[in-house]
Amino acid sequence: MVKAVAVLSNSNEVSGTINFIQEGNGPTTVTGTLAGLKPGLHGFHIHALGDTTNGCISTGPHFNPNGKEHGAPEDETRHAGDLGNINVGDDGTVSFSITDNQIPLTGTNSIIGRAVVVHADPDDLGKGGHELSKSTGNAGGRVACGIIGLQG
Repeated sequence: MVKAVAVLSNSNEVSGTINFIQEGNGPTTVTGTLAGLKPGLHGFHIHALGDTTNGCISTGPHFNPNGKEHGAPEDETRHAGDLGNINVGDDGTVSFSITDNQIPLTGTNSIIGRAVVVHADPDDLGKGGHELSKSTGNAGGRVACGIIGLQG
């Protein structure tokens, strides 16, 4: 079993912890609890770079080792880092669990050292018809991020 963690924060008082667990070559389970977000849907993605030197902007594009278009987590054509949306409650908090086969913690396409990003707006899952739908899901700005690191 491999475990990883990302601690999310930013200057807008968004905070939380996201845990990643993978058993053998199985899927990775992502669980988290976040606070300080506006209620509603927020795009939730793994980004290519574990670089926060310029805040969440420097985490680069969505993690996309196979060069595909943006899509929903259940779509065959999607970025590996496309994890859909999290749904924040009226109190600004969310707890969630996502299981995904395209974000391993080991091997060539490991997400260790990359970043997890919460966006300001809902991810349209590549189906919104906006010019950004097929690249970012038109999910808006980056409101919080954290670097994914190995956990003991």
